[in-house]
Amino acid sequence: MSSEQGRIERGEKTVNKEILKGKWLKLKGDVRHWWNKLTEDDVDQIQGDTETFIGKLQERYGFGREQAEKELTEFVTMPDRERRRSA
Repeated sequence: MSSEQGRIERGEKTVNKEILKGKWLKLKGDVRHWWNKLTEDDVDQIQGDTETFIGKLQERYGFGREQAEKELTEFVTMPDRERRRSA
């Protein structure tokens, strides 16, 4: 898998697609609190898939691709305690 296929890159931070899949069950509970415009069906459809997640953020929030990637990267790389406190 090439770097382009396996990662979303934004500046110094990168999110490996496999990391999102691996952390999905842990993150899933925080997703609807963080992004309240995402429906339960949206979250079920995402299932840890980076491209689907980005698409849902674009659809529900009107983000461009770069902004959706940035939002997702910040969410995934944020320490659990901060993500839960901010949600």
